[in-house]
Amino acid sequence: MSDDWYYVYLLAVLAGFRLTLLANRLGCEDEFLLELHDRLIEGLACAIARVQSITALERQLANEPDEGGLAAFQLRGEEECFARFRITLLDDLEIDFDTHEYRVNGGEWHYALSADCDGVEINYPSLVALTDAELGTLAPIIRAIRSEVGIGISIARVIYG
Repeated sequence: MSDDWYYVYLLAVLAGFRLTLLANRLGCEDEFLLELHDRLIEGLACAIARVQSITALERQLANEPDEGGLAAFQLRGEEECFARFRITLLDDLEIDFDTHEYRVNGGEWHYALSADCDGVEINYPSLVALTDAELGTLAPIIRAIRSEVGIGISIARVIYG
């Protein structure tokens, strides 16, 4: 496949995975797995919108002169954003090792540093990935999306202690 058709191919693959998830969701009875399905469907919709933006900019560059280079600049930016695109289904953990702080899911920053008469202790939470058993029928779909499309999908929960 030529590079000219890469994003069209990617759009078709993403739409196919989104339809697969919608169909798989119908047979799901677990409330937690329904929520994961919904979040992944929403994430794929965002990826589809990003790819549609890229193809629109490519079409604009093919059909109109870009004397200022603005469309080419926007296209490079969109491609870079898509290359870093990531879907987080459960928890997101950010750690600032310089200030010894962390935050979960974009919330408030918390100190991981504590001190008492016994000394100083730094205790960060950690992320633990869900198992295939916990994901059920969603696990093979996520693996297929990761391998075929290359989008990072994080499915982990924060564990304190």
